[in-house]
Amino acid sequence: MSFTFLFRTVARDVTKVSLGPHVQSLHTGCQLLAADKAVLMKLRKSTGYTFINCKKALEKFDNDMAQAETWLNEQAQKEGWSKANKLEGRKAKEGLIGLFVRDKAAVMVEVNCETDFVARNDKFQQLVKDVAFATLAHHKNKTQSQTGYIKSVLAGEELSKLCVGEGASLADQVALTIGRLGENMSVKRAVTVGVPAEWHIGSYIHGGVNSQTEVAMGRYGALVVFQGGKEAEQETLGRKLGQHIVGDAPLSLGNMDDLPCGESETRLLPQTFLGDPSRTVAQFLRGQQARVLDFVRFQCGEAASEKSE
Repeated sequence: MSFTFLFRTVARDVTKVSLGPHVQSLHTGCQLLAADKAVLMKLRKSTGYTFINCKKALEKFDNDMAQAETWLNEQAQKEGWSKANKLEGRKAKEGLIGLFVRDKAAVMVEVNCETDFVARNDKFQQLVKDVAFATLAHHKNKTQSQTGYIKSVLAGEELSKLCVGEGASLADQVALTIGRLGENMSVKRAVTVGVPAEWHIGSYIHGGVNSQTEVAMGRYGALVVFQGGKEAEQETLGRKLGQHIVGDAPLSLGNMDDLPCGESETRLLPQTFLGDPSRTVAQFLRGQQARVLDFVRFQCGEAASEKSE
């Protein structure tokens, strides 16, 4: 056997030995790359943050999704507060009214942003839902020992301090959403009502959006507290009264025996009923054997006034 042949044989065997693990390593690396991509896509979908930020977070925490998401939220929170401070002076008159009714209690909130485009964003609508549920939870905790008709109004600073989830405040949640969407936002006001068993809450949202939550959302909203009405028709009655309140914008309730004072009538009961112009609201209620006790109307972007309280 020649030296040249022996050298080639040994070299070939060495190449086989060295290439085996190397090829296997490359193959394993491709599998890991695919797994990394799957985790990245999952984190991106669940958080909504950019691919670059998600990739950075996963690299920082060795593909631990929980730690990566926590870190992303913390960074977004910081960025959001920074943006919130910079955007503070910009007008936010667009947004949504959020309304939720259940178990003899209801909440209606107004959350503002700068543009209608952002108001249609899922993340903004999630903020509206968070505000509604945080306000309702606060109402129930505060009034759990009280009975009868309970109504409470919160605005600005009071709302910002309410908790969302585990410890975060609504102010934090607003900052987080500002960081994600880049517009000034504010939680303007909220009203909650709780009624005794024999009373009812009607509601109506106008200019609604197709939100992915159980909270109804739109440009206008109304809550109406009433007694009576046929049991099978109370929900419809409440909606009709809410529609009238949104449409005719009464400022006060008035009395069942009040006479109308013309087209500028601002009392609810003497107003011409939108659902039947041949009757006043009071006459319509008599026909239904019902009585309105209170109401609240919100219009997105309007100046808050005593009529909402």
